[in-house]
Amino acid sequence: MALSTPTSPHIHNGNSVTKVMLQVVAALVPGVMAYVWFFGPGVVVNMVLATVTALAVEALSLAVRGRPLPPFLSDGSAVVTGCLLALALPPLAPWWLVVLGAAFAIIIGKQLFGGLGFNPFNPAMLGYVMLLISFPVEMTHWLAPAMLAPHTPDLGETLRYVFAGQLPPALTLDSLTMATPLDAVKTQLGLDLSVGEIVRQPQFGALGGVGWQWINLAFLAGGLWLIRKKIIGWQIPVSMLGTLTLLATVFHLIDAEHYASPLFHLFSGAALLGAFFIATDPVSASTTPRGRLIFGAGIGLLTYVIRTFGGYPDGVAFAVLLMNMAAPLIDHYTRPRVYGHDRD
Repeated sequence: MALSTPTSPHIHNGNSVTKVMLQVVAALVPGVMAYVWFFGPGVVVNMVLATVTALAVEALSLAVRGRPLPPFLSDGSAVVTGCLLALALPPLAPWWLVVLGAAFAIIIGKQLFGGLGFNPFNPAMLGYVMLLISFPVEMTHWLAPAMLAPHTPDLGETLRYVFAGQLPPALTLDSLTMATPLDAVKTQLGLDLSVGEIVRQPQFGALGGVGWQWINLAFLAGGLWLIRKKIIGWQIPVSMLGTLTLLATVFHLIDAEHYASPLFHLFSGAALLGAFFIATDPVSASTTPRGRLIFGAGIGLLTYVIRTFGGYPDGVAFAVLLMNMAAPLIDHYTRPRVYGHDRD
């Protein structure tokens, strides 16, 4: 009796693209909750705006390309892109900034290359970098954490400010333009203050910036859950954070007055969010085991170099995009060789 053998793959772990994306969103929830606790509901408004825009622009792009809407819209990738972009923006960003960034991320970062699976760059980071370069003033309007601000806007005040620019009576403009911890350290080091003097200020805590350290701990918990569920591999987060920690430790030991501690670098910016949720994008990251280690290490190296010697306080987004460009080359030289065949 002749048996018909179907084509490979023959093994499936039960995870679909939609299930994976939903679990990524679920892993973001602890960080979002911490974000709301310290900075108010602005991040939720950002997420709703960015997600709705991403889905609408994705639907329009698919219609223009003559692709069916349900299978592509339901995969959850646009939702993840919107959420990650929203978390990178100031909590009281004007509505048009969020909409523009999300539209750019989907059109230029994803659909222009053919959609999910073909984009060489992380779409959310492409949208973020475009906004950072094009609208630097609006991208620096960060709200002070709840324990340092005279008042944290409620949902109604947040909506009025985001859509109409009406400043809540209890807030001053200064409380909306507070520097992030990384920005504060970079600026004040340029004024000849030492790291020790800077981190004794009220906006800094035991691990990093007040509020930010707890947000990053929440993202760390979500990222570890993703590794445990085998949604992401351990190689990129470990190599990225390990390289960042190693470099920060070496420079801090050489000159502690001019180089911040490794804990500060881990818990004050986007390092943990980037390591677990952004750099691990399965489309734009390296795919081989050794390649992932190199890819993550490169992001950690570039993040530290940009933070310490570059013009921007946080370099995660730039580092991810630069390593996205290098990912195909890394994969080419690190892919396992089939026995009896050359690597080419």
